[in-house]
Amino acid sequence: MSEPSDFDDIRFEVRRLCDRYGNEYWRGLEPDKYPTEFVTELTSQGWLGSLIPEEYGGGGLSLAGASVILEEISASGGNPSACHAQMYVMGTLLRHGSDEQKQHYLPQVADGRKRLQAFGVTEPAAGSETTAIRTRAERDGDIWRINGQKIWTSRAMQSDLMILLARTTPIEDVDNRLGGISVFIVEMRDDDGELIPGLTINPIPTMMNHNTNEVFFDNVEIPADSLIGTEGMGFRHILDGMNAERILISAECIGDGRFFLDRASAYANEREVFGRPIGMNQGVQFPLAKAYANLQAANLMRWQAANLFDAGESCGAEANMAKMLASEASWEAGNAAVNTHGGFGFAVEYDIERKLRETRLYQVAPINNNLVLAFVAQKCLGLPKSY
Repeated sequence: MSEPSDFDDIRFEVRRLCDRYGNEYWRGLEPDKYPTEFVTELTSQGWLGSLIPEEYGGGGLSLAGASVILEEISASGGNPSACHAQMYVMGTLLRHGSDEQKQHYLPQVADGRKRLQAFGVTEPAAGSETTAIRTRAERDGDIWRINGQKIWTSRAMQSDLMILLARTTPIEDVDNRLGGISVFIVEMRDDDGELIPGLTINPIPTMMNHNTNEVFFDNVEIPADSLIGTEGMGFRHILDGMNAERILISAECIGDGRFFLDRASAYANEREVFGRPIGMNQGVQFPLAKAYANLQAANLMRWQAANLFDAGESCGAEANMAKMLASEASWEAGNAAVNTHGGFGFAVEYDIERKLRETRLYQVAPINNNLVLAFVAQKCLGLPKSY
């Protein structure tokens, strides 16, 4: 499936915003500063609220349209991980939240009064086995009391709200491991902007600027009406959000691949060695051409997944395959760009090494590509479950 033609204006306007910042801006944020100015402007122009329906003050865009926003940020040399979570995390609230929750939170997220960037799912012991989470939420009158730990909760330090997955029924008391898990919206800060009692956030330094954290809940109390959807159905409630996450990240990787190939092609045309452009050598051409072909193929899967999602059809396999193929294609393009630039590929001022570190993450997150293969083997090929 090809890209719809009505996204040209989105690409133009987002790129115009990105060009006002440039790679010097992103380079200056290394190793761990948050792009506050960029995210603020992205929000004020309505791009970060693009998936929120118009009735709540958002843009009412399709997921396909929203994916173009993140792709263009990546293709310009920026890092959309600083804000992408707000797009896919919001879907859980939109699809399963009460009318009161949506009326209260979505307009504030759309206009930037509150940031919804934290998705509290992964735990140190459970990893990708989400049903093995141990964080507990126990009802006590008109509150829920939460205890436990989350890890790799990115942008928690920059967020006002968190979508949190927690067990409300111990795993040993449920017939199905998917049951007994509930999802909540947590107001992380008080009126003064300080973290609520019992909530602790510790940043985790990483090889790329990703603003990720571990989060501790020590008798954190939230109102009873913080529950989203039906108690015990939380895992099922977040599945659509996970598919959206994979599709949006595949678009980011497509943008990364475009960045690498644009930079490498320009350099190969300009750089002369032995009296001619290095781009005349097939040893330089072929890796770039192969990466381009693989990137285009991954992009087709991205559009197929996005269109299925927007049509309300099943897209689990397509979303996972899009993420896997795009992350591998962007990594291939990045390696080809490094080889094309030679030693300059490792120089900070060329931005190749920074983008290579950023795009490498997505072969592991939000789900390891090996687990994608295991999922495809079982769901698409009918092979025995291996995990």
